[in-house]
Amino acid sequence: MHTIQQPIKFLQQPTSTAWVEQAIENLDMILLDHSHCERKAAGVALNLIFRYPSSTKLVRTLTSIAQEELEHFEQVNQWLDRRGIALAPLSPPPYGAGLKAQIRRHEPDRLLDSLLVSGLIEARSHERLGLLAAHCPEPELAQFYRGLMASEARHYGIYWTLATTYFDRPTVTQRLEELATVESELLATLHPEPRIHS
Repeated sequence: MHTIQQPIKFLQQPTSTAWVEQAIENLDMILLDHSHCERKAAGVALNLIFRYPSSTKLVRTLTSIAQEELEHFEQVNQWLDRRGIALAPLSPPPYGAGLKAQIRRHEPDRLLDSLLVSGLIEARSHERLGLLAAHCPEPELAQFYRGLMASEARHYGIYWTLATTYFDRPTVTQRLEELATVESELLATLHPEPRIHS
């Protein structure tokens, strides 16, 4: 597929122009899905805190991320209110479930995979919010997306840092490459329904 920018760190393939065109044509749907993404991101951070309560650095770091994701959730919901879009369930694209299926069940592999999958999702979110900021025809909404980009970049860096805190660098790098391959494959075919990760 034709692409419009070079891959950012951790991502093996950049997003295609087809996704950008689909997203810009369906901004209301993208906003609604974005709300779901922020809520899920907060939930992922909280779930890791509950699963690994004795990992002090993880708990302290992800507490801040969960709080920030909930703030973003509220900000996106304010945009939905402004546009008259009601909160509603959406069928998820295969992306999240496909990545979650890669998480190994036994420790310590489960912790490593959970951190790296979260980091990949945040990296892709950073990239796609940047694309929305660059191509959105509504200046105020584009500015909103631009403002969220830095947070997403910081978040994927934090998940990487946590992974390298608890595991040696070669192990992290090798597993990240394996998961990044799956991540790119999951996005190789554009999902017919507009989503942040379609």
